[in-house]
Amino acid sequence: MTAGQGTQYALFEVAEATPLEKPSVPSTEKRFSDYVVYVDESGDHSLTSIDPGYPVFVLALCVFHKRHYSEQIIPAVEKLKFNYFGHDSVVLHENDISKQKGAFAFLSHRPTRIAFMERLNSIIDASNFILIACVVDKPRLSRSTGANSNPYHIALGICLEALNGFLCEKGQEKLRTHVVVECRGKKEDIELELEFRRIRDGNSLGSQYLPFDIVFADKKTNLTGLQLADLVARPVGVNYLRPAQSNQAFELLKRKFYCDGGRNTVGMGYENVGLLIYPPQKAKSPDEPTEAITPTRNPPIHLAGSLT
Repeated sequence: MTAGQGTQYALFEVAEATPLEKPSVPSTEKRFSDYVVYVDESGDHSLTSIDPGYPVFVLALCVFHKRHYSEQIIPAVEKLKFNYFGHDSVVLHENDISKQKGAFAFLSHRPTRIAFMERLNSIIDASNFILIACVVDKPRLSRSTGANSNPYHIALGICLEALNGFLCEKGQEKLRTHVVVECRGKKEDIELELEFRRIRDGNSLGSQYLPFDIVFADKKTNLTGLQLADLVARPVGVNYLRPAQSNQAFELLKRKFYCDGGRNTVGMGYENVGLLIYPPQKAKSPDEPTEAITPTRNPPIHLAGSLT
């Protein structure tokens, strides 16, 4: 290595061998599930002023196994930051990266931007997280309900239902799972917590109690999971709006979506399972366009059957 040149850390290299994992604590003694969930959104939830260039609201849940998250993903992201910034206080933010603003102004140099994005994408590709996302089509929702519905609350209920399905598959449904969301403002946080508790406590027809706790975290806490959730939300929305457009980020995310069939069908069977659209659409006939099923209220959470 040239004198004076700082060390460049391999993203998934460990200095010492990871000690053998101790046997899991029997589930009867465990309080918390093996998974932690980080949530972020793309777009705003207003139905009174809809941006014609991005008329959707996307809620993305990234579900991480705690051991993989703590031992593989966090160190890889930290090393990426050390390699490019010299410190780890920088917050990865999709908007700043794409517009090359603030700490990411150096990405205006195209070769550097390409190299940085390749390394960032390699982290996302190698990270074994499960993605659950809901896209709310705001114009269609507004035509159905006026401005009375809250896209964030609707998407939250839909995503928590899917999350519960995933945790049931993993035998974690009786253990407490923490859902970490980014602080948005005092009023918004109070409203969100009330809606979360309403959903969690089963205050909807046909619902049951969900063992979830909500955790509010400020962006300044620099949580890796929140940053990855921020990075994946917008590509999902862009793919919905322009499905024919090349979208490398979404192609990468296809293998992350919660899907039918588990590992054997990764990258397939995720529509209406891990990627959900609201209002849902139904085909009238082969030669007629699809139309929205008119919602009458925020959808209840039904846990007895499969997602529809």
